[in-house]
Amino acid sequence: MAEKRILIACIGNIFLGDDAFGVEVARALFKRSLPANVRVVDFGIRGFDLAFALVDGYDVTIFVDATPRGDAPGTVYVIEPDLSEISSQGTMLDAHGMNPLRVLSLAQSMGADFKRLLIVGCEPQTLGEEEDGLMGLSEPVQAAVEKAVEVIESLISRILQENGANTQPVKTQLN
Repeated sequence: MAEKRILIACIGNIFLGDDAFGVEVARALFKRSLPANVRVVDFGIRGFDLAFALVDGYDVTIFVDATPRGDAPGTVYVIEPDLSEISSQGTMLDAHGMNPLRVLSLAQSMGADFKRLLIVGCEPQTLGEEEDGLMGLSEPVQAAVEKAVEVIESLISRILQENGANTQPVKTQLN
């Protein structure tokens, strides 16, 4: 049986405070050794790039993003959304923005077949406005970056063990 291919899609805007959470997790993951069949990409706010990557047929995609849900800032979540609710209706995408639901919808309209999607999210403390130029993570969200990396590594391990795949690490490459 072939090894499962996993995409770690880190998203966020570095100019909007804690929205840069996914970008910072990507930076931390680039320093780790991950299996060869795991691809880590910092998509930032490049929705089209993410949509095209989703068409590549990954077995599991893990989005990493700031995810406001009402808990204490720095809380890390793992969410498995219902993929049947993705509609390819309304696939208009802002070339300079990142709306994950629109990206999923666009990718689906392009023929993407989502097998499994997970979201590793972090409760933000602040999501500034672009005019504010609020760069850098708040203290609780910065502290959550390492926790998110540990969660992602655990998810990868479980996913690959479900498959019986070889989990020998290799150095992650900047994509």
